[in-house]
Amino acid sequence: MARTFMPFRNGNFAPLEDLAREVDSLVQNILDPEERGQQQVYKFTPYANLAETEKHYEFTLDLPGISPDEVSVELNDDQLVVSGERKAEHEEGKTFHRVERRFGRFRRVATIPSPVNEESITAEYKDGVLTVTLPKSEKVKPKKISINVS
Repeated sequence: MARTFMPFRNGNFAPLEDLAREVDSLVQNILDPEERGQQQVYKFTPYANLAETEKHYEFTLDLPGISPDEVSVELNDDQLVVSGERKAEHEEGKTFHRVERRFGRFRRVATIPSPVNEESITAEYKDGVLTVTLPKSEKVKPKKISINVS
């Protein structure tokens, strides 16, 4: 009797995580107005986080094995768009018995909840992780108001 090894990650079965990622990618491709009518297939969807502090938003994206030169970062109104491509591995004389690493074009879009200071946005690539820091606009930062005692 043959048994299939099924990785167990974060308390969930990996196939369900893969299915969720594929559905997210499909919905993003269908609903994205820039991609309608174009034949664009995104086989690789890197994991991403969007976090907020008092002073900035931080968007991190796992991009191991991808050169920063092959990644584009743009801000369009309130949407941060990160796109690029992971190239397929081809080596002469090598027969792959299992291929699990994904490759292809990717595009991740994150809606930024409030205005940011566009001139101060930074992007840093370290150890395969892209971190885009978007400082909040002075208009939306909380301002402490002192109370006068009479």
